[in-house]
Amino acid sequence: MADSERLSAPGCWIACTNFLCSRKGILLFAEIILCLVIMICFSAGPSSEAYYSSLPVVEMIMAAVFFVIYMCDLHTKIPFINWPWSDFFRALIAAILFLIISIVVLATTGKASKVIAGVLGLVSTCLFGYDAYITFPFRQQRHTAAPTDPADGPV
Repeated sequence: MADSERLSAPGCWIACTNFLCSRKGILLFAEIILCLVIMICFSAGPSSEAYYSSLPVVEMIMAAVFFVIYMCDLHTKIPFINWPWSDFFRALIAAILFLIISIVVLATTGKASKVIAGVLGLVSTCLFGYDAYITFPFRQQRHTAAPTDPADGPV
């Protein structure tokens, strides 16, 4: 039992690091870090405007959940959820909401931390928009064309 656990640990670590080095892994990790920085910038502002920090918190949690799901390959083990569409709508809604929040924050005058959070919100709008673009399910090629010629020549 201990030998099988010891041998499976490097395989798990390789799978985790392979996902982290993929384009989707880098995007999700960047989304988590950017949401954390935006949340800190909003939290540095006045406490009467703390409601702005709820969007980065929710999106950071959602990105972390999808990061763990893809990293542990759970999306193949839970087939009754359509993961490409779920990830697409998560990223699309995040891009739209970050755009709205950023415009509102930048339109009102405030401290430098609010302005920084607004600019980073626009950056996260681009990041989440790109994530939505690359995860759009109809953009992904699902089937390859079948060969038309027989492999061993004409019959």
